[in-house]
Amino acid sequence: MELARLRAFRADSRTMVRELGFLQDDCRPAGLPHVQVHVLLELAAAGTLRPSDLAERLQSDPAVISRTLARLQEQELVASEPDPVDRRQRLVTLAPAGLATVERIQRAADAQVLDAVALLRPDEVDAVVAGMHAYARALHRARLQRDVTVRPITPADDPQVQTLIRTVMPEFGASGPGFAIHDPEVDAMSAAYAPPAARYWVIERQGRIVGGGGYAALVGGEPGVCELRKMYFLPELRGLGLGARLLRMALDGARDAGYRTCYLETLEHMSRARRLYEAFGFRRLGAPLGATGHHGCDAWYALDLAAGWERPMPDLLAPEVRAALEALGHSEAVTVVACDEALADTAAFCAHYGFPE
Repeated sequence: MELARLRAFRADSRTMVRELGFLQDDCRPAGLPHVQVHVLLELAAAGTLRPSDLAERLQSDPAVISRTLARLQEQELVASEPDPVDRRQRLVTLAPAGLATVERIQRAADAQVLDAVALLRPDEVDAVVAGMHAYARALHRARLQRDVTVRPITPADDPQVQTLIRTVMPEFGASGPGFAIHDPEVDAMSAAYAPPAARYWVIERQGRIVGGGGYAALVGGEPGVCELRKMYFLPELRGLGLGARLLRMALDGARDAGYRTCYLETLEHMSRARRLYEAFGFRRLGAPLGATGHHGCDAWYALDLAAGWERPMPDLLAPEVRAALEALGHSEAVTVVACDEALADTAAFCAHYGFPE
């Protein structure tokens, strides 16, 4: 996104904040500070929460939440009781007066939004709803990615990478004969992926290796053909767009190393991973290449690196979804969402964003 467009987008965001009244000291319908309103709304949505849950949901300091809950309890808007599972924690719920306050907030907020969308055409309403979902999700994932580091593997990472591979592969039924889990390199990945002919990156979070992937020359393959290898993520990392990020790094690295084709082997039932590969332009093959020994795999793909692999918007979305989201100028965020293993297919994307399939 060019700078002028970025600044205009940010200016629109500030206008929204002002028009919605968030710069006022209190939320007018409730006469309460905005942080108290957010706490009430979260409790209305969840029913019962611990203070620590509220702090995490609202991305707020636990001390701020503690003081906020104390004030709400003084006003008899919330009630709390000891957690029967952990007596050191308390469970917080809305009191009857809190429920009534939330109802006033919801009615006023609904009316404010409806007054605005009444000025839009139906297609503009669809675009705004889809764009808000996409942007909110992108902001959430970008925040979660900030404590993640993607870097080249080192010898010190070998034990954790070995554990990663041998943890994730059985999850997908890839633990028997003919799968990469039995490759000798799994015990010493850093030595097996010496650049530039091969590279492997790890994804680190708070000192733990939670994902990885790389490329190397295809065993038994023609010159100029590499293989995308051992790209695996623990569940906590999935759905953050890191699959697309790491795949992009691997393809860039392979092309810079002089490879013309990138080959990969996977499983038919790993549909989310396959959709990610297809989003990047990998084409399905009828038979395996090379001599990897991975006869347990039943889906094979190849990508022409020489032709370039960049595709600004994956061909995975229904036309009406693409048109609505592109109209908002959010193509960068949309590309990440579309490449997300959890939302890559059109049906899931449409269901998530409220569009017809």
